[in-house]
Amino acid sequence: MKHSRRVVLGAAAMAATAALLLSACSTSTPSSSASASSGALTPVKLQLQWFAQAQFAGYYAALKQGYFKDEGLDVTILEGGTDIVPQTVLANNQADFAIAWVPKALASREQGAGITDVGQIYQRSGTLQVSMKKANITSAADLTGKKVGNWGFGNEFELFAGMTKAKLDPAKDVTLVQQNFDESALLSGDIDAAQAMVYNEYAQILETKNPATGALYKASDLNVINWNKEGTAMLQDAIWANTAKLSSDKAYQATTVKFLKAVIKGWIYARDNPQKAADVVVSYGTKLGTSHQLWQTNEVNKLIWPSPDGIGVINAADWKRTVGVAMDAKNLEGSTVITKAPDSDAYTNTYIKKALGELKSENLDTTGANFKPIDVTLAEGGK
Repeated sequence: MKHSRRVVLGAAAMAATAALLLSACSTSTPSSSASASSGALTPVKLQLQWFAQAQFAGYYAALKQGYFKDEGLDVTILEGGTDIVPQTVLANNQADFAIAWVPKALASREQGAGITDVGQIYQRSGTLQVSMKKANITSAADLTGKKVGNWGFGNEFELFAGMTKAKLDPAKDVTLVQQNFDESALLSGDIDAAQAMVYNEYAQILETKNPATGALYKASDLNVINWNKEGTAMLQDAIWANTAKLSSDKAYQATTVKFLKAVIKGWIYARDNPQKAADVVVSYGTKLGTSHQLWQTNEVNKLIWPSPDGIGVINAADWKRTVGVAMDAKNLEGSTVITKAPDSDAYTNTYIKKALGELKSENLDTTGANFKPIDVTLAEGGK
């Protein structure tokens, strides 16, 4: 969610913020959509967690390439926005499936949302803490005495878990600043380290001219803290389904498998054809340009591939770590993402494994063991 100004984190409780967001979402209308041709197909709505961008390249590729239609589905992709909580849209039966980060979805489940993770697409976290090289911040421990930006709204818990692991007291050892959903505070020098997604805001820095050189910033101008390496990463983009329907609706169960099969093929297409996948996303309307979308596609592919157990399969150890961080890491207000471990309906590998099994006859590479990212040259402003 975007904010018009930076403020030092206040004392408002996370629970109150979550409740406000859930309330806002329940009456929201998706900002735009893209749909496949209709006919004798099963209509399906997929709710994204943000606007059209290559973070969701596999879903748009599945739509454009006709993979959903091949499975007998007429899929409408609903864009997200600042006032849309995808898991709530799903829980309110306004969508059939939703894309959401695991910790945020678990918080919604604890508040009563009947949703289940049926496909863990991202195998790794894409969240970074970025700083200028001169700040000499290369680990969570180096944040001591620094002005540390974060977005809040549930995005901050990897950072807080990292500081806790480094034995830092967030209330005393750092100055926490709630940043906008961009990198302006870092670029202006107002903060020393900023939260960024590797596939989005990090690229926005590299698409900006360095006033000291007149050329675009380079990765060598920056340091990043990667929470995967720090050991406090949490699972992010997953496909969530309606728990009640999974338990009793055979047609919905079948649709879930078909939907996952098409999604798998979409992400394989994005992996093997990154430029074409980026172009597909651009064709559906994006706020940033072609080079930025290619960067996103490439970086998202790194978060997905390789998937040793098969794309979408939930790894028990990764799930356990995510739940542990969600239960234990406290933000500045003393809140955690969730207060207790989720029940057994929180995730299932039943449908993704069935989808993978049904795709075996097509000789698709569903693990990406030999995946190699490409080199992407960014243009100023992401053009």
